[in-house]
Amino acid sequence: MKTNKIHNVTNSGLKAPKDYFDNLEDRLMAEIKLNETVSDSGFKAPDGYFDTLESSILSKVSEKETTKVIPLFNKKNLLYFSSIAAAVLLLFNLSIFEKETSWDSLDTETVENYILDENVGSYEIASLLLVDDISEDDFDSLEFADEAMEDYFLENTSVEDLIIK
Repeated sequence: MKTNKIHNVTNSGLKAPKDYFDNLEDRLMAEIKLNETVSDSGFKAPDGYFDTLESSILSKVSEKETTKVIPLFNKKNLLYFSSIAAAVLLLFNLSIFEKETSWDSLDTETVENYILDENVGSYEIASLLLVDDISEDDFDSLEFADEAMEDYFLENTSVEDLIIK
């Protein structure tokens, strides 16, 4: 870069309008007098406004717009349907539709299955039978085949049990 021409510059490129500096002092004094007469700018901030300004701006900026949600179940309809369901459930739980079960309506097979499946012991069965209900005459009429008795002893007892007894 050539620096020899910097010292020889005759034109700075900046120009002031004609007669600009002639009335500069008058204009400057008029502006100063105008500012002296107007002491208040006309704008006032409420007391304590700037103390809470930051928090109020942040609260307005950080508020997120909430969208409206349409519920699937209206509370009124939910109450209506749940009351109907409760009434129907109460109707079925009442003993209107139930039959009274009695000992006569039970099948022998049902009782046998209950005794086998529920592991009812011999002492529990014996407690249900009364001594007066059992007589020797009930057992005299029963006849067992020899094969049936042999099968029973083979399946249900061992030789050691028979010898001990």
